[in-house]
Amino acid sequence: MKLGIVGLPNVGKTTLFNALTGSKAETGSYTNAAAKPNVGAAKVPDERLDWLAEYYHPKKYSPATIEFVDVAGVSAGGKGNEVFQAIRQVDALVEVVRCFDNDEIFVESADAVRDATSFELELILADLELTERRLERAKKNAKGGDKKYKREVEMCEALIAHLGEEKPARDFPFTEEDADILTDGGLLTVKPMIYAANLDEAGMSDYENNANFRALREHAAKSGAAVLPVAARFEEDLAELDAEEAAVFMEDLGLTETGLNRLIRTSYELLGYISFLTAGEDDVHAWTIVKGTKAPKAAGKIHTDIERGFIRAEIVAFEDLKACGSIAAARDKGLFRLEGKDYVMRDGDVTNFRFNV
Repeated sequence: MKLGIVGLPNVGKTTLFNALTGSKAETGSYTNAAAKPNVGAAKVPDERLDWLAEYYHPKKYSPATIEFVDVAGVSAGGKGNEVFQAIRQVDALVEVVRCFDNDEIFVESADAVRDATSFELELILADLELTERRLERAKKNAKGGDKKYKREVEMCEALIAHLGEEKPARDFPFTEEDADILTDGGLLTVKPMIYAANLDEAGMSDYENNANFRALREHAAKSGAAVLPVAARFEEDLAELDAEEAAVFMEDLGLTETGLNRLIRTSYELLGYISFLTAGEDDVHAWTIVKGTKAPKAAGKIHTDIERGFIRAEIVAFEDLKACGSIAAARDKGLFRLEGKDYVMRDGDVTNFRFNV
């Protein structure tokens, strides 16, 4: 999974990036004006994998990972081709929206909806420019009479009209015929969005009553976007503490888990991701797949040869394995299953694939 941390300049993007990845990227006014993004990764905490590691004592421990891309701030009316290209490479957007005041950096008071709308407008304008170029190419290709390109002309013209009304592409009624526009069209506003409402510590301690957070949540509900309250500066400081100290500070703010854990959970839910697990003395490993993935395709996440030569999947649900205490006990109770090519993987399936190539 690759998440882009985006937003207007100086709203706390790089601070949040550092907190999530343990990086030390430079922060402060205008330090992220360059187009080159910061890139870092974080391991996905998974208590199920921890239990399997205790059970097998493997040589290798391989949790799932999330890659974070801290993209330069997008200014209203600014040129952002390199920035937009970086955004096109990610699976979903985490837009950091300022919900705090700071007279040293900002002249205006925080207005989360104003800023979220301003940022999305820049993405819409970029999509509009991209679609106009695609329309010109489609018109040239359609002169040969190809129905595919005639359909593309019609779709692009309709999408241009939609974007011209300052509506994001995710709200456009794409048909199955237009699916390639979603997969290879490079549109920015089709990407799933998580709003990271960036609060100071005082705001975070009572975020439900923060006017900007509440307004942003109402704004996000109109488009089905997720909203996550964070205190980026606090999270950055928290990341430098040991677990015991961090727990004390989190308790002071009424938090039970870190911003990273909350963002991971929100991201998985938004993108429809789950994890299946493989375990043994060599490695315990979490593999991220999309809900609805069948067993052979899941096997291909490990290696294409396993998918190609798939025979069956040997599966026990993690909760059943933990309750039984061992594979043997799970087998005795009939909880160890053999599944074929049509089996749809479930979150927490502890799996061994049988294959022959």
